[in-house]
Amino acid sequence: MADLDLRFFAREDLPQIRQTIIDIHRDAQGEQIDDFRKKFAWYVDHWGSREGYACVIAFDDETAVGFAYGAPAVEGREWWREYVDPAPEKFRTFAFSELAVRQAYRKQGLADRLTRALLEDRGEDLAVLLVDVTHPRVQALYEDWGFKKVGEQRAAPDSPVFAVMLAELPL
Repeated sequence: MADLDLRFFAREDLPQIRQTIIDIHRDAQGEQIDDFRKKFAWYVDHWGSREGYACVIAFDDETAVGFAYGAPAVEGREWWREYVDPAPEKFRTFAFSELAVRQAYRKQGLADRLTRALLEDRGEDLAVLLVDVTHPRVQALYEDWGFKKVGEQRAAPDSPVFAVMLAELPL
């Protein structure tokens, strides 16, 4: 685990890493294919096109085994504020969009390592993410890393209910 190579990528790198991200995500999800997973490539393109997009991918030799990515939230549109009263004075927010680890590399601390690598040198004050409420163990991991659940939301009528989680940076 210690010999894994973490590599950092930006928006201009998306054409080279896009399929790698999709492949890792597919392996991480296993046989479970729902509407979100069918649309995952769209999400990769959406987030990867955003200004400030950041991605970290873990490699075991030349095999990509996990990733984490996100992008700065649009200033003035910190949608998470509606869940926090009073809202923190700090407002610059990094939207932590995705984290995935291949099944064979789980339970080795890689998700924590990817998360910290992605968020450690950010210029934003806060990080926000969404976790499907039917995955309490995933929510508990984020809580262990410093995120706090501040509310719940359903992004679209066909989406699951998500826990809205917020953390001060650095973790």
